Amino acid sequence: MAAPCDRCPDCDAALVDRGPRRRGVVEMRPAEVERVALRLERKRCPQCGRRFEARAPGVAAKGLYGNSLLAWAAEQHYLHGAALGTLERQTNLGRGSLVGALARAAALVEGAVAGLVEQYRAAPVKHADETGWRTDGRNGWAWLFATPETSIFRFRPSRAAAVAAEVLGSEPLPGVLVVDRYGAYARAPVALQYCFAHLKRDAETAAKLFPHDREVAAFVGAWAPALSAAMRLRTLGLPPDAFARRARRLERRLRWLADREARHPAIWKLQAVFRDHPERLFHWTRAPAVPAENNLAERDLRPLVIARKVSFGSQSEAGARTRETLMTVLHTLRKRGVHPASALRAALDRLVENPRLDPAALLFPSSPARTTAPRN
Repeated sequence: MAAPCDRCPDCDAALVDRGPRRRGVVEMRPAEVERVALRLERKRCPQCGRRFEARAPGVAAKGLYGNSLLAWAAEQHYLHGAALGTLERQTNLGRGSLVGALARAAALVEGAVAGLVEQYRAAPVKHADETGWRTDGRNGWAWLFATPETSIFRFRPSRAAAVAAEVLGSEPLPGVLVVDRYGAYARAPVALQYCFAHLKRDAETAAKLFPHDREVAAFVGAWAPALSAAMRLRTLGLPPDAFARRARRLERRLRWLADREARHPAIWKLQAVFRDHPERLFHWTRAPAVPAENNLAERDLRPLVIARKVSFGSQSEAGARTRETLMTVLHTLRKRGVHPASALRAALDRLVENPRLDPAALLFPSSPARTTAPRN
């Protein structure tokens, strides 16, 4: 590389070349779509007349878009929340044809979802949550069933318990399911842990509704810090004995506050949760692996909430099914430390060659490591 100048600007002496210096720079190359002309061999058997033609690599039969492009578009749209209009402008491709190609890609990998559901059911700690999602202009719901290694999405018009049963099944499950207090999970075949963050928000709301009531202020002043301490306990890295002692102390305090006599109905409402469902509130005291809050599910749902603001939901039932499959696959791949677009492209390449291959084995060749399920 040439020197910045030939002579010293201070004394006008000729500069001596000292050789180049290496320097790293992070740069970006804009995404570019290129049209590739493939030369495919064609042959014919002179005896029987049968014709043979080489398969185009990295693209579905009769497909126009390569798997590398589809995997990139799927990652941008279903993982990072880029709007389809943005992808259309970036690639200069028709939105409708791109959506159709993504739907065909989703159909190829859809078979991997069933295995993820089984892994979710077997996990020692499971999370679930839901948020609003419109499909074809009608109100509906997006459901998330998550662990630290897996994210399973469902888009349905209903918020009924039947949707939760699709994923949780009917047979008794090991471990604990962390949820808010929504009734759809009440009959889930697994032990429930209610989210203390929701309970704390309810308490803070009561304090705002009755700012001048001393009894409410005193109760919330004791209740909210105890809930916060319970949620924070597992992050302290305490030895098992110290964790157990502190957890028992917090449990005794929360039970005492729930059993205290109170005159204000707002306090009764908060206490009733602990009085009516004590079996759904203290699993965290027996195992640090069980959180007292549902933050994992709420974090995993946040990109979907942002996508809802950008796209206003899915334009059709078929679009919702495509989103359901590709979000499940891509978010799970990212959680497992795999580059989502690269793994999806590699799986699509194999599946277009042989659709009978198992997409689960291609996308998730090894199941995530399991920890011992906490005792209920």
